[in-house]
Amino acid sequence: MSALEQLGKFAATYRPDEVMCEWARLHAADTMGAWLAATGTREGRALIALRKPAAPVADRIAINCALTRLSEVDDIHLGSMITPGAIVIPAALTIGSTLDDVELEEMTAAVVAGYEVMIRFGAAIDGPSVLYRGIWPTYFAAPLGVAAVAARLLRLDQKQTAHALANAFIMLTPGTGHHAAPTTARWLAVGQAAARGWQAAVAAQDGFTSDLKLADGDFLKNVYGITPNLTLLRDGLGGIALIQTSFKPWCAARQTMAATQALKEIIEEGVVAESITGIEAAVLPPHLKMIDHGVTAGDRFSHLTSVQYQMAVAALTPDAAYDIGGPQGAIAPALQSFMARVKVRPDESLLAEGYPKAWAAHVAVITASGRHERRVTQVSGDPDAHFAGGGLKEKFARVTAAVLNGDLADRMFVRGLDALTQPREALAAIESFEPR
Repeated sequence: MSALEQLGKFAATYRPDEVMCEWARLHAADTMGAWLAATGTREGRALIALRKPAAPVADRIAINCALTRLSEVDDIHLGSMITPGAIVIPAALTIGSTLDDVELEEMTAAVVAGYEVMIRFGAAIDGPSVLYRGIWPTYFAAPLGVAAVAARLLRLDQKQTAHALANAFIMLTPGTGHHAAPTTARWLAVGQAAARGWQAAVAAQDGFTSDLKLADGDFLKNVYGITPNLTLLRDGLGGIALIQTSFKPWCAARQTMAATQALKEIIEEGVVAESITGIEAAVLPPHLKMIDHGVTAGDRFSHLTSVQYQMAVAALTPDAAYDIGGPQGAIAPALQSFMARVKVRPDESLLAEGYPKAWAAHVAVITASGRHERRVTQVSGDPDAHFAGGGLKEKFARVTAAVLNGDLADRMFVRGLDALTQPREALAAIESFEPR
């Protein structure tokens, strides 16, 4: 049985238990927060303007997934470099809203299947490495994830589901370049990639087929220079996906967060930010080029990926870490001054801390009174450090604060928790929402 056939069998037959239903429920609520928060950004408003009344399912999937992914506060699976929730959950709700008799178990099974397929593909192509070749793992995997979701919700059998995945496989596109301006089409592109997964599943339902051995052969190697790890793609299905996906604790590139968390912990121990004269941030060598840079006014992505900026915000204006839209102009002189004190270097020893499943950093803070150091391998929201108590609800309220008031945020959070039970109502609440 080929890898796509094995994945198809899993997606068509998986039955979730109560524990998995609860995990899916939490990720749905978290994703809904990211989705709503994105409506307040310039890129989000541009995407919303593309909505058409009574649009086809594919067009709705494209806009909804694009909105959620642009938030940069959606969930992430570190070992595969895949952000599955922004693709899988909006697609599941969009498709589920069109069905009359879909139940929680089927919605959860579709979500689990989508996470599993996307994450396994990302792990198989070594997402944490190929990202720095210009391949965007989530964009690459999006058609596969949505094809799995759609096939399950359309109740395709094992063979049809395998062909849905194979149809999606020939629709894969690896990258969008690095264009990150407020007018960037990268978010629209990832939404369109997700929509192709729906089209692949509908085509399979109508009898269209593709080569079921594509993933096992030399297709990826010959076209993209990637030799997939077939063991990661097909063995132990059901064991690595949803429950091993991290919730992001604030809005930033996840590569910046361990160093930022280390600084936050040092400050929480009593070091006053204004007393800091220097910071040495040791980061994973693969992450260095992406995160060691300044920021450009009006370029939201440069702020999200700058570890210097993220550390300055954590020290001086921590509430700004939840501002999805980012600063609208030049940053304050105090932040600029703090950023200049941060020196970043690669540290090979951090790779031994569990990379790529764990992204560690080591920070040393220098003050007049001495040196303070901290090594962080897990940030809040990671699988071994999940949010305590009402942490997920608090995050939801903070990232949506620019578009929702407190009472409405509470109601929308509950709506998110119930989204897989009531997909039509949840989707209507989002698609009809207008930011304040």
